[in-house]
Amino acid sequence: MENNGGSSCGGDRQKLSRVVSDCVRRWFQDTLKEAKAGDLAMQVLVGQMYYNGYGVPKDTQKGRIWMMRASRVRSSVWKVSNKRPGYNASDSDSDESNGDAPD
Repeated sequence: MENNGGSSCGGDRQKLSRVVSDCVRRWFQDTLKEAKAGDLAMQVLVGQMYYNGYGVPKDTQKGRIWMMRASRVRSSVWKVSNKRPGYNASDSDSDESNGDAPD
């Protein structure tokens, strides 16, 4: 069998947790790049990732900064600031209970 430079098929196997951690860090870096370019959804995701320490050390201040940036366009992003990464502001719009909605 051919060694693919450390892939799981080769003899240089890595722990799954390390592979997943590396993927999450790369996901954060890709997301940060898009957020800096102005993508609103990625700005929210970066904020969530900072709030949760997902792919980056937990930093609520940086999370808040990214949420403030995104909230300039859509104020509902604050509803998902502390949600798991990937939970969209549009998801929270549909999750509101009738008690929270104006009559």
